[in-house]
Amino acid sequence: MTGPARQLQEALEGAEEVLGALEGEPVPLTGGITNRNFRVLLGGEPYVVRVHGARTDMLGIDREAERAANEAAARLGIAPAVATHGKGFLVTDYVACRALDAAGVVERAEEVARVLRAFHESGVTLPARFDVSSLLEEYGAAVRERGGTLPESYARAQRAAAQIADALGEVRARPCHNDLLAGNVIGAHDGRVLLVDWEYAGMGDARFDLGNVSVNNDFDRDTDERLLRAYLGAQPSDGERAALKLMRVLSDAREAAWGVLQGMISELEFDFAAYANKHFERMLAATQEADFEEWLAAAA
Repeated sequence: MTGPARQLQEALEGAEEVLGALEGEPVPLTGGITNRNFRVLLGGEPYVVRVHGARTDMLGIDREAERAANEAAARLGIAPAVATHGKGFLVTDYVACRALDAAGVVERAEEVARVLRAFHESGVTLPARFDVSSLLEEYGAAVRERGGTLPESYARAQRAAAQIADALGEVRARPCHNDLLAGNVIGAHDGRVLLVDWEYAGMGDARFDLGNVSVNNDFDRDTDERLLRAYLGAQPSDGERAALKLMRVLSDAREAAWGVLQGMISELEFDFAAYANKHFERMLAATQEADFEEWLAAAA
């Protein structure tokens, strides 16, 4: 039995102890580029089993924070409930839904904003911190320790992250999702917008979630405006608009650096180099615009 097959078997055995016997075969769910996910029937009920990827602690993932965030979000009605968990796996209720593509997230931007605000204001304290500058330092060190070479764009990403942190200054840390790719935003069949994949959740700047969902789903200026108005409950200021633009840049810096490290450590078949290059290119384009300095000044 191969390593991945053994991991799945161990996860299913742990879940069966709590949720009942497995019925039928696990059905792989596509889309994940860190973990492996399966739809299963346990005790006659449908669940999603997430089998954790290899060495994901190096990516800044804290599994206790993931579970705590998922449980808090489920209490708010914005995430599937956690059914059980164990070493190397997490099981959540299966929700009849469809994953939204980028266009679907754009269409429901106001709902996404309200979901994010509910989580940011939930009062939960997560046992992990999310800070992009620190992550870039840690990711880079991990690549070098394994004999890898950082691309030239990596240093520019670090400089941009430092500039943005200086402009935005000290912020009140709030619980955040931090990984709002289109596949992590789902439309439940009962009409709700839900968020899944909470593994990068941590205490950080709530504005990062706004920039993260914006850039990862190709929001244009009008959609950014809708997102901010719904989140703030008021017309955004120029400073708030600038902060969103900066967080789009910061999100790409993190995604690019993440792709560099994943290319060194992941066992999944995925072109992480192309993924990193895509985000480096978009980040560099944004920081080379004259507007970048104006965003820094306005956000400050």
